[in-house]
Amino acid sequence: MAHVSIAHGWEFEVERGPDWLFVRPRRPAKASPDSSVFADQVWLILEQHFSHRVVLEMGEVGRLDARLIDQLLELYDRIHAHDGMMRICGLSSGNQELLKKRQLEGRFPRFQDREEAVMGRPCWPR
Repeated sequence: MAHVSIAHGWEFEVERGPDWLFVRPRRPAKASPDSSVFADQVWLILEQHFSHRVVLEMGEVGRLDARLIDQLLELYDRIHAHDGMMRICGLSSGNQELLKKRQLEGRFPRFQDREEAVMGRPCWPR
């Protein structure tokens, strides 16, 4: 497991698994990370690991703002343009509702954890 800190305030914990890269972004307590560079930062990590299959473990990012959602969409499009796959897990129910309001549950189905994300079996709310 590697920790990567980026100058714009985001920290990423990176773990390589069979066929997938697991990236856990964090917003440090004393910093206000720039959401507008999130996609570029994750893309750089993917290129460094020669991977286009990623599970973003988003349990520690706090509330998604509009910029970060736009960055997730940009990253999704970039990865898919390279025949890759991006899955998100660990979103809070509030963040999942934000994605639902923007009609993005088709792009970002709800996965509880990395195992569900890798298997491609979303967790549907009851």
